[in-house]
Amino acid sequence: MSALISWLLELFFPPKCMFCRRLLPDSARWCCDDCLAALPEWEGAAEKVPGFSGCAVAFSYEEPVRGAILRMKFQGLRAYIPQFARWMAVRVRAELAGRYDFVTWVPCSRRRRWQRGFDQAELLARALARELEAEVRPTLLKVRHNPPQSRTKSAAARRANVLGVYRILPGAPVSGAKILVVDDIITTGATLSACGQVLRLAGAADLVCAAIAATDHKDGAAQR
Repeated sequence: MSALISWLLELFFPPKCMFCRRLLPDSARWCCDDCLAALPEWEGAAEKVPGFSGCAVAFSYEEPVRGAILRMKFQGLRAYIPQFARWMAVRVRAELAGRYDFVTWVPCSRRRRWQRGFDQAELLARALARELEAEVRPTLLKVRHNPPQSRTKSAAARRANVLGVYRILPGAPVSGAKILVVDDIITTGATLSACGQVLRLAGAADLVCAAIAATDHKDGAAQR
């Protein structure tokens, strides 16, 4: 029965490259050879995010990665998340091994979760934790629905936009813990920094972070 279901799925929903959307000959693949060769791997260390002692990033936030992330977030293509997590896991193992006790994420507001139908950072954190064979725990609440960071262009405006937005989830095991915090995109680092400040005040021993992609702080088109 499962073979029949797989055949029907491939018949009506043939596999496509997650970047250029061209048909793929092999359903086990996620992208074509051309896109794989063109992926903009993050070169060197990510700029330090205030409050975090380390950061692992898979890609630069440019095409074709940018388009795939936006489709994941705004068109509901959650099927991309496990593959993004695999690429992230490679960088986390190389750069952050042994530096965290568990994985958590930057939460979205209840309104945004209702609008999208999911929290992409949570799904990404859970998929990454599976790849790393690590524990995943919720630690943060977003208590105010603020405007998207993409609408605030300056670093100062982004910091103000996330001020007081996050709180510790009651009972979260933060005190004395080393925590890997996951988000999808890093730009100025304002969102992660706001989360890091809350976690530090709650007694976190150390914080590191990971993301699919990061962009130059001067890039106003970025999302976080």
